[in-house]
Amino acid sequence: MSLLKFSLLYAGSMGEKELCTLFDSGANLSCISKQHLVNLENPVRLGRTRTVATVNKGHFIEIKEAVRLDFYINDVLLSDEFLVVPNLSEEAIIGAATLQKWCIKLNFEDDKVEVDPKVAKLQLI
Repeated sequence: MSLLKFSLLYAGSMGEKELCTLFDSGANLSCISKQHLVNLENPVRLGRTRTVATVNKGHFIEIKEAVRLDFYINDVLLSDEFLVVPNLSEEAIIGAATLQKWCIKLNFEDDKVEVDPKVAKLQLI
């Protein structure tokens, strides 16, 4: 598992907000804290509740909502679905699926997150 933390700008249909974001290659999906969606985006109820294991052995949480958000890494516009997690310890988490989707690289030598702008342009085609 690899971790880096940076402030990112998120944009939703109701506004924009900077959130302290954990880049976590050990987390499969991206997540956002419900309390940080205020004035950003309205969550959508999932068809089925997801029961997700946490790092605490034998502890599970129920995820009932998701949200699609735009976010910026080094001024490159990206977009993905985030599970809305009650009482999430972080403001937002970028997980492995998002890292792979956008070819985001975690550079631990220089403590940077790198994204190829050419990859982001593919969403415009």
